[in-house]
Amino acid sequence: MKPLRRFAGLVLMIAGAAAQAQSLEAPLTAEAGDAARGRAIVANRQLGLCLLCHSAPISQERFQGNLAPALDGAGTRWSAGQLRMRMVDAGAFNSDTIMPSYFKPAGGMRTPAALQGKTILSAQQVEDVVAYLQTLGAP
Repeated sequence: MKPLRRFAGLVLMIAGAAAQAQSLEAPLTAEAGDAARGRAIVANRQLGLCLLCHSAPISQERFQGNLAPALDGAGTRWSAGQLRMRMVDAGAFNSDTIMPSYFKPAGGMRTPAALQGKTILSAQQVEDVVAYLQTLGAP
């Protein structure tokens, strides 16, 4: 019975660590995120490219994506920490994701030299997008 109990404890410990890794509770900046700036980043087709894959309740933006979950209801589906973690390192949730990690320094063979070691968004921009997504209730 003891080995089974030890195994169950190990499974709970691993599950807890995985759940913790899927949330980044501490904000990246001292300044709170601004939802209006976050909305502008989500709508911007040169900066974040969110609407390339996602749809969002931004009716004036045409040709929104359908490759990824709709952003409607994001604030009710995920906590700020979970949204932040998805923005920082999308691969932490799904290693096969096509979503870029917006606050993880770029690197690798296919990364242009000018982008090596840089992030797509700044820490404040990530916080702004999280603040905007938190305002999106159920569709």
